[in-house]
Amino acid sequence: MPATPEPPTDGPPASLRRAALGTADISFFVVSAAAPLTVMAGVAPVAILLGGIGAPAGYLLAGLTLAVFAVGFTTMSRHVRSGGAFYAYIARGLGKRVGIGAALLALVGYNGMEIGVYGLLGTTTADTAHALAGLDLPWLPVSLAGLALIWYGGFRSIDFGAKVLGVLLVAETGILVLLAAAVLLKGGAHGLSAGSFAPGAVLVPGTAAVLAFAFAAFTGFESTVIYRREARDPDRTIPRATYIAVAFLGLFYAFVVWTVIQAFGAEEVVAAAAEDPGGLFFAAITTYVGPWAADLMHLFIVTSVIASLLAFHNAINRYALALAEEGVLPAALGRVHPRHRSPYFAGLAQTALGAVIVLAFALAGADPYQQLLLWVNTPGMIGLMALMLLAAIAVPVYFRRTPHTEGPWRTVVAPIAAALLLAVAICLVVSKVGLFTMASTTVDTVLVALVPAVFLAGLGLAHRLKTRRPETYARFAAEPATDVPEGEQPCPLPTPSSPEPASVPSTRPAPRPAR
Repeated sequence: MPATPEPPTDGPPASLRRAALGTADISFFVVSAAAPLTVMAGVAPVAILLGGIGAPAGYLLAGLTLAVFAVGFTTMSRHVRSGGAFYAYIARGLGKRVGIGAALLALVGYNGMEIGVYGLLGTTTADTAHALAGLDLPWLPVSLAGLALIWYGGFRSIDFGAKVLGVLLVAETGILVLLAAAVLLKGGAHGLSAGSFAPGAVLVPGTAAVLAFAFAAFTGFESTVIYRREARDPDRTIPRATYIAVAFLGLFYAFVVWTVIQAFGAEEVVAAAAEDPGGLFFAAITTYVGPWAADLMHLFIVTSVIASLLAFHNAINRYALALAEEGVLPAALGRVHPRHRSPYFAGLAQTALGAVIVLAFALAGADPYQQLLLWVNTPGMIGLMALMLLAAIAVPVYFRRTPHTEGPWRTVVAPIAAALLLAVAICLVVSKVGLFTMASTTVDTVLVALVPAVFLAGLGLAHRLKTRRPETYARFAAEPATDVPEGEQPCPLPTPSSPEPASVPSTRPAPRPAR
C-alpha cells in the first residue's frame, strides 16, 4: 500500500470539505454502494429461479418498504446534525447506551459489507480476464491491488470520489439500459407481458426468498446522511438524495428484471436461470445486442464492484472519523488531510483491516466467493438492517420528547410502519440466510449470532465508558451548535455535566413546517 506523508501539524486541524456535495453527488455514492449491475447480473437470476416471473414485484415491495423508512429517517436528518448518522439518531431517540451499541454495530456492519467484496473483486476480475482473453488470474493479487486502489480513492477529496463514482455508475447502468431497450424494441421472445405483476405470479412460496434478496440489493442507500457535513444545504440535499436512491433502485431493479424475463419468455426464463444463473444476463445481451455488449458487461461488472467498494470505504471512514472526534475511537482516526480534506488516517486503518482479513482467508485456503464474500458480507447486511430497525424505532421516541412542527405522518405513522416492515424483512433474511451463505447450519448460526453479539459488546463498551470515561460518554452523539461553515472550527462539545441530548429540547431554530 502506498505510503502517506504525514501532514503538517502547525495551525488548526483540517476538517472535512464543507458544501462539496450536491444531490447528484450523494446519490452517486449511495447507488454505487448497491452495485446495480453486480446485483442484477449476479443475484437477480437466482431471484427469478426461486420466485419465478413474479421476481420483479419483490424489488418493488422492498423499495416501497424502504421509502416508508426514509420518511422518518430524513425527517430526523433535519434535527440531528451529528456526523454519526445511524448511531446519532439512535442515541438521540433510545439513549446513549443503545447508541454506542449501534455505533459498534455500524462499524462492523459497514466493514463487513466492504471487506467481503474484495473476494468478489478477485473472482469477477479473474472471470472477466478468462472470458475476454483466456487468462487465468489468481484472485489474491487482484484483491490486494483493489485494496490499494480503493485506499487511494478514499484518500483523495470527496468531490474526486463523487466524479469517479458518477462515471462508473453511468457505465454500469448504461449497459443495463442498453439491454432493456433492445428487448423492448424487439418485443421480447414472445411479445411483452405484464404477467410478472399479477397476483398469481407474486403470491407464490418463493416470494419470501425473493424479498430477502431484494432487501439485500438496497444495502447502502441509507448512507446519504453520513455526508451531511460535506453536503450543500443538507436539510434539502440529504432527503432528496435518499428518495432518489430508493426510487431509482426500486424501479430500476424491477424494470431490468422484468425485461430479462421478457427476453427469454415467461415459460422459458426459469429453466434458463436454472441451467446457467451466472450467464443469464450475458446470454440475453448477446442475443439482443451482440457479443461486444456482453464483453462490455463483463468489464463493467468489475468497475461496478470497484464503485461499490469505494462508496462503502468512504462511508466507513466518516463513521470512524465521527467516533474518533467523540473520543470513542483513538484520536488518530480523526485526522483529516489538510489538502484533500479526507479522513485519511481512518482510510489507512480500514485498508489495513481489509488486508488482514483478505490475507487470513487466503492463507486458510478459503474460497474468495463462497467464503470471503458471503461469510463476511452476510452479517454485515443483517447488521445494517438491524440498524435501520433501531433507527425507525428511535424516530417516534425522539419526536415524542422534542418540541417540533413536523406532522404525525413523518414522526409517528411512517416510522412505526417502517419498523414493522423492517422487522418482517429481517425475519425473512434470517430465515433464508442459507441462500446467501451456501454454508452449513452451524456456520449460518454463527454468522447470524454475530450481529446481536456485536451489539451486546457495544452495550458493554457503553457501560465501560460511562464508568471510566464519563466525559466521553457525556458528549457522545452531541449536537454541534450550528452547521459549521467552511473554514471554521466546530463549537466545543458539551461538558460532562450536560444532560443527555435525547431527553432535552433541541436548541436549534424551529424547523420548517412539514411539507
